[in-house]
Amino acid sequence: MSTLLLRRWLLAGICSGASISLAQAQADPIRFGKIDERDLTSQNFLADSAAPAVVLCDFGRSRFDYAEGGFRVIFERVTRVKILKKSGYDYATVQVPLYHKANREEKLTGLKGFTYNLVNGQVVKEKLNADAIFREESSPNVSVRKFTLPNVRVGSVVEYAYTVASEFVFNFQDWTFQSDVPVRWSEYRAAIPEYFDYNMLMQGYEPLEVQEKADAVTQYTIRWSSTLTPGVGGGRESGGSEVVTPRVTNYRWAMKDVPALREEPYMTTTADYLSKIDFELAGTKWPNEAYKPVAGSWTKIDEELLNDDNFGGQLNRGGFLKEQLTPLLANTTDPAARVAAIHDLVRRSVRHNGNNGVVAGSSIRRAYDQKSGSAADVNLLLIAALREAGFTANPVVLSTRGHGRLQTNVPLSSRFNYVLAHVALPGGKEMLVDATEELAPCGLLPYHCLNGTARLILPRGQESRWIELAPNDRFLSYRQINLTVDEKGGVSGKVHQEHGGYLALMQREKLRKLGEKKYIEELATNHEGWNIPQYTFKERDALHKPLTLDYEFASAGGEAPAGTIYLNPLRDFGTDKNPFLHENRRFPVDFGAKFDETVMVSLTLPAGYEPEELPKGLVMELPEGGGRFTYGVQQGPLGLQIVSRMSLSRPVYSAEEYAYLREFFARMMAKQSEQLVLKKKV
Repeated sequence: MSTLLLRRWLLAGICSGASISLAQAQADPIRFGKIDERDLTSQNFLADSAAPAVVLCDFGRSRFDYAEGGFRVIFERVTRVKILKKSGYDYATVQVPLYHKANREEKLTGLKGFTYNLVNGQVVKEKLNADAIFREESSPNVSVRKFTLPNVRVGSVVEYAYTVASEFVFNFQDWTFQSDVPVRWSEYRAAIPEYFDYNMLMQGYEPLEVQEKADAVTQYTIRWSSTLTPGVGGGRESGGSEVVTPRVTNYRWAMKDVPALREEPYMTTTADYLSKIDFELAGTKWPNEAYKPVAGSWTKIDEELLNDDNFGGQLNRGGFLKEQLTPLLANTTDPAARVAAIHDLVRRSVRHNGNNGVVAGSSIRRAYDQKSGSAADVNLLLIAALREAGFTANPVVLSTRGHGRLQTNVPLSSRFNYVLAHVALPGGKEMLVDATEELAPCGLLPYHCLNGTARLILPRGQESRWIELAPNDRFLSYRQINLTVDEKGGVSGKVHQEHGGYLALMQREKLRKLGEKKYIEELATNHEGWNIPQYTFKERDALHKPLTLDYEFASAGGEAPAGTIYLNPLRDFGTDKNPFLHENRRFPVDFGAKFDETVMVSLTLPAGYEPEELPKGLVMELPEGGGRFTYGVQQGPLGLQIVSRMSLSRPVYSAEEYAYLREFFARMMAKQSEQLVLKKKV
């Protein structure tokens, strides 16, 4: 069948039919309008008392019908929520996104809702008012129907139901089982005819309670229009009809007692961790026709990007920079130094306006002239400049940490939202370079780009490939402290600290924002009793070097000499808090980069005092070389030498390693906070 006839076959008929399967035969887990009165009391929710709300049941199903001239996806949903706190009132406001394109729009029907309250021992329910339903435009192709259920209070149960009919079969309804509040039961059913092939992508860290699959047969009667005579199975009489009975696969998935997905340290976007299932139309298979792929391929996406004037068309348009590049290239013959000089030129010439993106807004020349542009403008300009200088430079497209994890098995150009420069150097070496960060040296990728995998787009005739965004830089911290304790317990000292890698970038940004004076004031405020009379910053503008700060501080002791002095020498210089407070974690810990922290303290004791007992040393390692902490104390003629070193040798740790990582930090902090007792000699 030709493409035109196939399109007409999809749009030209009406149908009727029904099917039954194991998945469909299951009783619905929720019945709209009929609640359990016990859910209006607090007894059923003692275990959820910390949550603002609880989803009692969320039930959805999608099926196909053939009406109004073509296949449609019919999605039905019923949801019931218990409100436990005032902060849970937001769960009584619901948004339903509807896709639209070319004068066609998904249709919302059957919207209804109730709020249930227990008043004087009686169940009172209030109906959703049509006046409480609003339309908002979310994006050029998505509008939102928004509604709020009435008279919500602490203890209310709210429920709503609706149906969405969609002609956009590529937009099959996804389903999310997990929320930021507990979910008692979440179930999704899908009935898909054999004509449609979907990739089903299950993600998350919660187990399925139910996973079923069964086949059945659905009968469709297709009535042909007078304009369409040939078709499936040969020619047809004008205005005729045909009964088709495709196999339909019925799926059922459910999760029970799903815990709330809470924000925790060192995550990417929460969407990466939610338990959900996504659908992507891969192809269609019509009767008497070969399978026709619908989903794109990464190769096709590569070609589309290279053919896009605002992407591939910009890569060789750096000729206007020749005059600026000539003196830079004359200064050195070292390839890495030349790349750094070009990076510096672009970084200083075009300021990143805060917007990401893969394609240039208009042209790299315009961004250069305006001295401002998106990440795509800046880094496509960087690639063009590198090519103009004779380097083999190509774009790398990726998804940032806040945009979500990239699924390499699902070819979708929408998953990309950022572009970097890849540079090939002599000897098989290579660099990833970004020029959006004003205070980052050449080769230091922005932290938000450290998100696993990216795609290197190579010129036509070469095969593009996946690369890992594994940074060479770390979170580096080094402190050397000389402390002097007086007989009253007062402490004064000189501190030399260096922040390198990602910490250097963070601290330079903070320093630029606050200025030196406020930076030091904040430093003193964070340490009880500190006074910082002198300080010096070094290497502020030498971005490839650690940011250095030398300062003196003093903290007063008591009014009179003390027989016993209590000190915590590392309290003000070690890790300030354990980021891992919860006992368990179901998903990985993603630091983005490795860690190295060193603290060296030389402690001069007051004359006539000695430590009651020296702290014990400690060597601690994470399994499989994942990290190491060492702590040692040595006594000299004038005082003590204390050295604390911590390293994390991997940027990502699995959920199974979380308990070790949490205990590692707990023991390290316990050791760093150990008290030192100084006694006056008798």
